[in-house]
Amino acid sequence: MTDDLPQSIAIVEDNTELRILTQKILQRVLSVQRVTAYESAEEALEKIPKIKPQLVLMDINLPGMNGVECVRQLTQKLPALQIVMLTVYDDDNDIFDSLAAGATGYLLKPVKAAELIEAIKVIHAGGAPMSMPIARRVVQTFKRTSPPKSDLPELSQREVEVLQLLAQGMLTKEIAEKLDISYWTVVQHVRHIYEKLQVRTRTEAVARFLGK
Repeated sequence: MTDDLPQSIAIVEDNTELRILTQKILQRVLSVQRVTAYESAEEALEKIPKIKPQLVLMDINLPGMNGVECVRQLTQKLPALQIVMLTVYDDDNDIFDSLAAGATGYLLKPVKAAELIEAIKVIHAGGAPMSMPIARRVVQTFKRTSPPKSDLPELSQREVEVLQLLAQGMLTKEIAEKLDISYWTVVQHVRHIYEKLQVRTRTEAVARFLGK
């Protein structure tokens, strides 16, 4: 058990094998104290608001109600809840519908254990983990659609470097290696960037930056 990881995580996944595997990673590798799992959005909506986990790992393609609608309803009930989508779908509509509904991260299956661990660390530290192909598509969309903005606050040179690498879809660990600084130094820079730009997620930060 470590201080840089959430200790209450819920999984919403209808694939039994994948659901059990994810539970094992969280419990055995990360030593998460409380892991709950649900096969449907309906079950998740009934039980998650009662236990109030710190993080939810959500599939999109669920029987009955889909994961995007489940995210929308969960965030209405628990506005501070962090939700990461874990899905095989990389369709633009699914990506942006998920983010608009309140998801903070988006990872493509199959997700390796190391990638999942890194994503959980990032989101718990205030970041927004995304698989690299997803982050690049988000950036490309913002390049096409973001209006020019001239009201951005002053960022330090290092903060600009970090933000540029975030825009390329790099993970916190990769940015640290690229800039030859510590993981937690990157986390601190990201927090300062969020504060200065008055945003809460990587997506919002990149959007404001690209619209500069």
